[in-house]
Amino acid sequence: MPEREPFAYQGDEARRAPVLAALRAVVDPESALSIVDMGLVVSVAIDAQEARVELVMTSAACPVADLIVEDVEQALDRVLPPELLIRVGIRDDLEWTPERMSDAGRRFMRW
Repeated sequence: MPEREPFAYQGDEARRAPVLAALRAVVDPESALSIVDMGLVVSVAIDAQEARVELVMTSAACPVADLIVEDVEQALDRVLPPELLIRVGIRDDLEWTPERMSDAGRRFMRW
């Protein structure tokens, strides 16, 4: 059975793979897992003016949230055109659960 898409994506399909690779390179320092495998990326939307990324943290008081946001901005800055504004936000209306994790992430955590 194929694994589900790791997050909602809207935008040019040619940008999907580089964006996914960039986000997979961002590591949650608390788990040592990619933020994609942890299920922290909720959505990515890219249009002609900006790239918008929505994240969910594992807890409302996540001590590394600012670091993860900065790492996402830097990772996307390397793969997207320089004229695109990158906006990264944290969804506080969503609750992270282990079901958000990828199969690889669950195996890594031995869950």
